[in-house]
Amino acid sequence: MAFFSIFSKGSAQEKTSVHDLNYTSIEGETVSLKDFEGKYILFVNVASECGFTPQYEGLETLSEQYRDQLVVLGLPCDQFGGQEPGGSEEIQSFCKVRYGVSFPLSEKITVKGKDQHGIYKWLTTKAENGKSNSTVKWNFQKYLVGPNGEFVDYFYSITKPLSEKITKNFN
Repeated sequence: MAFFSIFSKGSAQEKTSVHDLNYTSIEGETVSLKDFEGKYILFVNVASECGFTPQYEGLETLSEQYRDQLVVLGLPCDQFGGQEPGGSEEIQSFCKVRYGVSFPLSEKITVKGKDQHGIYKWLTTKAENGKSNSTVKWNFQKYLVGPNGEFVDYFYSITKPLSEKITKNFN
């Protein structure tokens, strides 16, 4: 048992690739981030009742404009002001009907705290991503990962999806 504890502790400190992680889609299916190898991934914690919710439009445009190089992944979260109160069907319907969202969405997740989703643990922890520690401050904070699974940068909610800070990576 002591050997297992030492082995587990040592393994947890090894830097992992974001492509080693999975999420559950809004439809309830397990999706491997390996499916997105070779493309940038823009992770965005989204919410339907937030002042930044209109960014869905820019995210959809970004997704369409750079579809050969980029996957936008919306991860609904209700941790900031209770601004994502609905269930999966309601969230999915809202995104499609109101904003024409066609990029992938996950089930509702937790982006900080003790129940933090593994993707956000990787995105916010330098020991995991090899580059930067951060904290998710609000809805529509964006994290960009490169085609080989490398951490590129993060952008606060005020950074619009079509900002040159983001798009310069695809030109």
